[in-house]
Amino acid sequence: MLLELNGLSAHFGKKQVLHQMSLSVGEGEVVALIGPNAAGKSTTMRCVLGLKATSAGSIVFHGRCMDALGTPKRVREGLVLVPEGRQVFTEFSVLDNLLMGAYHRPDRGRIDDDLAKVFGLFPRLAERRSQKAGSMSGGEQQMVAIARGLMSRPRLLFMDEPSLGLAPIVMEEIASAIRHLAAGGLSILLAEQNASFALRMADRAYVIESGSVVLSGTAQELSDEPRVRQNYLGY
Repeated sequence: MLLELNGLSAHFGKKQVLHQMSLSVGEGEVVALIGPNAAGKSTTMRCVLGLKATSAGSIVFHGRCMDALGTPKRVREGLVLVPEGRQVFTEFSVLDNLLMGAYHRPDRGRIDDDLAKVFGLFPRLAERRSQKAGSMSGGEQQMVAIARGLMSRPRLLFMDEPSLGLAPIVMEEIASAIRHLAAGGLSILLAEQNASFALRMADRAYVIESGSVVLSGTAQELSDEPRVRQNYLGY
């Protein structure tokens, strides 16, 4: 497995928010975390990135324990987050936002090639490369956030609520981009309240409630699971 979380726990103050979380992501696999707001999906991702301290368990990435590494080193290992809410640099141009994603890379000579790839994935960004990111629509900002993450050359891309607040037509553009990246072999861990969107993208999925995994299986198995259909798919 590319990523393995074993018995991960975390607290905010005295309140435990993750309870013995165990899950995995394989090479070239798209895995979804679905569940309600405040279930622990984002916290799980933040723990893996080193942005939130854990109180128990281990994080193993590509056979190496990540527990003692800080966030910058985890990013250099290939763990990259596209955060909830996009968090673009609003006063910077699209191009400068993308270059910020590559700031830590030693292979400066390959940055132009990767810019060409992300502009191919999102042609609208190529057209607006000089525009301030803060003046763009929410969907366009989501494209900037994903492209910025890709500029870090991830081995595993974390996407936190990528469909949040997007119009259906823009959601389909984002879905198309995710499918393209998955077809190219990129491993993706996707956290979504929109279970229908997530299960259309994923190979496998975990249902997280109150900081614990309560169900897991292939995307098709969970789509057919009565509890998931009633609580998350609405039928």
